[in-house]
Amino acid sequence: MKADVAIVIVSYNSEDHIGACLESVFAQRKSVNQQVIVVDNDSRDGTVEFIRVHFPAVQLVLPGTNLGFAAGVNLGVKHADAEFVLLLNPDTVILDHAVDEVVAFARANPNHGLYGGRTLRPDGSLEPSSCWGLPTLWSMTLFAFGLTTLAPRSRWLDPESLGTWQRDTVREVGVITGCFLLSPLAVWKKLGGLDERYFMYGEDADLAMRAHRAGYRPVICPQATLIHEVGACSDTPVHKTLLLYRGKASLVRMHWTGPAQWLGLFFLATGTGLRAAISKLGASRGKNDSAGRWQTLWQKRDQWLQGYSDRIVG
Repeated sequence: MKADVAIVIVSYNSEDHIGACLESVFAQRKSVNQQVIVVDNDSRDGTVEFIRVHFPAVQLVLPGTNLGFAAGVNLGVKHADAEFVLLLNPDTVILDHAVDEVVAFARANPNHGLYGGRTLRPDGSLEPSSCWGLPTLWSMTLFAFGLTTLAPRSRWLDPESLGTWQRDTVREVGVITGCFLLSPLAVWKKLGGLDERYFMYGEDADLAMRAHRAGYRPVICPQATLIHEVGACSDTPVHKTLLLYRGKASLVRMHWTGPAQWLGLFFLATGTGLRAAISKLGASRGKNDSAGRWQTLWQKRDQWLQGYSDRIVG
């Protein structure tokens, strides 16, 4: 029987977190018929065996190599037989029947294309990264001059953060984060899924930009709540930041042309250079613990500013 929703989880060395995630997926199911798919990107810990032993109902997909997030998701979706597909991170915990809630919301509010929820930290406070505003030249200008750091979550000086909005009302947004992202399978196929040229980070923003161009309006369903321990399954902070900015550069290269593309890359470089200089000064005074991350990002700017160049065609 066709499922209501196919939940696709991409794992990589996630043994310490995926148990709580999967347990919540099954325990919090109310009435929706779920197909649960885990694509394991060649984990070197006990993730695969743990799932086999403790969650035999999960459909395991083993590509035998680390495909990255986008390609891993697309592979999982190929196995989906459902009305909707839901991307879910392994470091999340479903609360209050969130999957049922977002599916019901999507059925009652069709044509948005992409649907997200409200993520919380383990202590119950808001984790605002379930959604973002679309990147623009203006938001990158503010980043270049350090204003997004001086005034984080300011509606005017940090617009991609969406200000102080608590994600507690229905609202159309620019980007739904891939940690919890629902889409009708038909829409997913129409959009072509995630762009596999992105290895990790930026692929959800790329999807959102294509969805907006296709006439969809991504939206947040505040009743769909979950815990997201951001970065729990990520690599080191420095490596994560390098991948993150490589994704940002890829977005600029893939979606902007001419002077806009040049300016976007210039603002990304300028903003990282400014933060590297400030963090280095702070470190010399014993006041900054992020100097290494920004210094490395600045030193390797010629690499990440190319984006996923080995994957970009044309």
